[in-house]
Amino acid sequence: MQYDSSQAVDTIIYQAKVFDGLGNAPVQMDVAIKRQQIVALGELSAYQATNKVNADGLCLAPGFIDVHTHDDLEVLRNPEMAAKISQGVTTVITGNCGISAAPAQLAADAPDPMNLLGDKTEFKFAQLRDYIDAFNVQKANVNVAALVGHTTLRNNVMTDLLRAATAAEITLMQQQLDLALSQGALGLSTGLAYKNANQAPSSEVHAFGEVLKKHHALYTTHLRTEFDAVLDAMDEAFAMEQVFDIKVIISHLKCAGKNNWGRAPELLAKFAEQGEHSKCSCDAYPYAASSSTLDLNQVTDEFDIFITWSTAHPEMAEQLLADIAKQWGVSLLDAAKRLQPAGAVYHGLNEDDVKTILAFDKTMIGSDGLPCDPHPHPRLWGSFPRVLGHYSREQGLFSLATAIHKMTGLSAANYRLANRGVIKVGYFADLVLFDADEIIDNATFVESALPASGIRRVWTNGQTTLKDKQVLPAYSGKFLTSLGASKHD
Repeated sequence: MQYDSSQAVDTIIYQAKVFDGLGNAPVQMDVAIKRQQIVALGELSAYQATNKVNADGLCLAPGFIDVHTHDDLEVLRNPEMAAKISQGVTTVITGNCGISAAPAQLAADAPDPMNLLGDKTEFKFAQLRDYIDAFNVQKANVNVAALVGHTTLRNNVMTDLLRAATAAEITLMQQQLDLALSQGALGLSTGLAYKNANQAPSSEVHAFGEVLKKHHALYTTHLRTEFDAVLDAMDEAFAMEQVFDIKVIISHLKCAGKNNWGRAPELLAKFAEQGEHSKCSCDAYPYAASSSTLDLNQVTDEFDIFITWSTAHPEMAEQLLADIAKQWGVSLLDAAKRLQPAGAVYHGLNEDDVKTILAFDKTMIGSDGLPCDPHPHPRLWGSFPRVLGHYSREQGLFSLATAIHKMTGLSAANYRLANRGVIKVGYFADLVLFDADEIIDNATFVESALPASGIRRVWTNGQTTLKDKQVLPAYSGKFLTSLGASKHD
């Protein structure tokens, strides 16, 4: 129901080209905001507003939802969240790839890849509720919804992660997951490719199925491999839906390694094999390079590997692994061993595969950015404008309406974020105003922390979080559950 025009609203955005987030063609209209919500759409000249914004034909979309982040601790560390707000992101999904800041209990330094999130001192949330309470005290410019990391659970109950969990350890992990889901987590994530989860057999992962089903929660996974045996790894993931009837989301779907270039159609065919009933989906980032910790199993001379940080040899960071090996007079593998622990960008993807996966109708957009990386992959600052500017406008890969759907309505539906991701009366006023002709990513692999062009204004829950290229400390973000409610408000 439209808001009564006789009452004043907080903000009206006039004459915007409104993309609803559902993939429909845009409609020129006005949008009214009162407190946290969209209260009226249409021709609103009769309404009174405290703040008036003349969009003059600029595009207005739902705030973008970054479904694949590692922002668990970053939202507490840097609550302005400039890397996200500057590209129109108003909601982040944390806890991906099996690593989450909660529920976490560290007896020693954070193991790989939990160390991507932060230092040991920052892991101080034994229960998800503790993390939510900290977020609600600190506040941030973005909404946060959280997954529980399988590797985090393993580290809570196991001293040796390079083996399968025992029945007793699995019981403890099930109990911790059950509690976290009851406190508002969206589901479970795994990072089975990483050494500290790779020894977990499928049976260990399946042990969480009934807990997830009980809470109508979802399962996301960084596959056991994204290289030669990727189809087998997808079968392992899809089995969670087949056995437990729970939604499965494959993280950063890709064809990794030169041997696998050109196989994207095979990966997409795997989704079709699940049948029309299947709710399985995936996310992807819009770049032909990945980024993570330096994995000895991925060391190769078939593509460039750029070292972003090294604890053992910090002076060697921001160089190609091949150049470091040459300086030291050793093999690539020996150089990688000497650099450990370290981070890397792997230029191991094929552009045609990236485009095929991005265009897939089940693909959502996620940045997979690493905010703690001293030299982050440009996806941290550029993913969403890159999809809109490079892939939609310049490459014509899909329409602007479809591109926006992939980062708004589709994401909200898959993660069951009620009243988000769509411009509709009664929905939360997470909004981004941008110039479709100007929007583009500026971050590069050399200068990776540059904000995008073309984003004019951003609102998070009705409060302005970006204006005139300046991120504003509104701290209006909320912690979201799969029912769309905020916890402990």
